Amino acid sequence: MATHGEQLYEGKAKILYATEDPNLVIQYFKDDATAFNAQKRGTIMDKGACNNKMSSHLFQLLEASGVPTHFVKQLSDREMLVKKLQIVPLEVTIRNITAGGMAKLLGIEEGIVLARPVFEWHYKSDALGDPLINDDHILALNLATSDELETIRQLSHRVNDMLSAYFAKRGIDLVDFKLEFGRHDGQILLGDEISPDTCRFWEQGTRRKLDKDRFRRDLGDVEAAYQEMLRRVLE
Repeated sequence: MATHGEQLYEGKAKILYATEDPNLVIQYFKDDATAFNAQKRGTIMDKGACNNKMSSHLFQLLEASGVPTHFVKQLSDREMLVKKLQIVPLEVTIRNITAGGMAKLLGIEEGIVLARPVFEWHYKSDALGDPLINDDHILALNLATSDELETIRQLSHRVNDMLSAYFAKRGIDLVDFKLEFGRHDGQILLGDEISPDTCRFWEQGTRRKLDKDRFRRDLGDVEAAYQEMLRRVLE
């Protein structure tokens, strides 16, 4: 375990610790699992280590393809060193196939391949259930500038293009995923993580779920699904 300073923040899946450098923090990945805005809670064995390793690998791939991220280096099984961000209070969801919230919101079945990726802004608030909002809400409430929104939109689509192709080669459909961004020295960086906690992964052909939906929907074999995704990502 790396040496860390005081705990700065504890969320549902991660803890942030200070370091000697005020611009860098340690992101620690927990095994705690939550769903439905923390109404359902549990533990997924070795989830933290799995998500840390997968995120570290994917952040490096994204950096190499021109997406600036908060990732600096992996420190241990469960810890990564990251740039300290002032988080933009928005979550981005990109959807390639209907599932989850979009299927429920519009009353449509899961599994429809969309004619084009759907980009959504959500206001980051567990208490409110991360509601859908639009550019006008964001600008009127000064949550971000129009330049920042444009940057985030472009980066999100680049992440989708790159990861969709990467997973397709490994027999996986990237159904949808959530991204978070923050400001660091005036630059917008991709933060948080990229893992089965934040993405929907379906095996091509069978549509077997290899993500947190196995926990949300009590499908069983949750740990095995996370380990399989890690294996496919690293192969």
